[in-house]
Amino acid sequence: MLMSMTGFGAASGRVEGVEYAVEIRSVNNRYAKISLRLPESLQSLETRIEQAVRAKVNRGSISLAVRMKLPEDQAAYHVNAAALANYLDQLRPLEIEANPMFRVDIGSLLQLPGVCEPPPLEEIAEKTADGLLALIDQAVDGLIEMRRREGRALTDDLLANAGKIETELAGIAARAGDVVKLYHEKLAARVEELTRQAKIRLDEETLAREVAIFAERSDIAEEISRLGTHVAEFRKLCDGEESVGRKLDFMSQEMLREANTIASKGSDAEIARAVVDIKTAIDRIKEQAANVE
Repeated sequence: MLMSMTGFGAASGRVEGVEYAVEIRSVNNRYAKISLRLPESLQSLETRIEQAVRAKVNRGSISLAVRMKLPEDQAAYHVNAAALANYLDQLRPLEIEANPMFRVDIGSLLQLPGVCEPPPLEEIAEKTADGLLALIDQAVDGLIEMRRREGRALTDDLLANAGKIETELAGIAARAGDVVKLYHEKLAARVEELTRQAKIRLDEETLAREVAIFAERSDIAEEISRLGTHVAEFRKLCDGEESVGRKLDFMSQEMLREANTIASKGSDAEIARAVVDIKTAIDRIKEQAANVE
């Protein structure tokens, strides 16, 4: 079953008291392009997160965002008592010499370097890494499930257009055998009219040679066979499980090539009309194949 490149997934949970929320979304892209938006404290996990996504997603432009919220007891800054005491020891002599009524503002002291230390976010990130990666896996699984649902709709549309091509191709194959015969009849009638008016005679051998040249020039049996083979291969790709978006795009180009050749060699209005319908179906296939992983 085919998978679309469009999808969305999300997961959230608490790991060691830390609240995580993960969102992942994907859109069409010729290759796999992954963009991560992580808190600064999670930058060390970027490679592991990207590997986890690439292990399950083969193609598309993927955006993954992680939000992190620390519990109150872990989010608070730590007051370095030793550094604060050191500052106070240095300020006491100045306080006595300058003004006995002078008082030190504790708020100002807390702004001094080394007094308030931020929570150890890198340690917290490393401690919760496995739990976060499990949440990312859940979000990616949700993305894949949505891509599968979209893929089922894509498969139905692609196969419907493949069926349209096969129907029109069968009509062309049936018509192709009559084209030379109709050309022979029209040419014979035209020659007879002209020779009667000019009172001359054209031998049958010349007429037969002219018809043979037309038959060779307008023979589309090989193109019909190749186009039918391409459509059959296209159906097999649609029934497969692997990532086939690029292959489907290539097959649609090959089908269009054969259709154009049939149109140029067919020399018949009904065949030309059928080819227009085939090319319309191929254009639809190309549009939809661009959405397939």
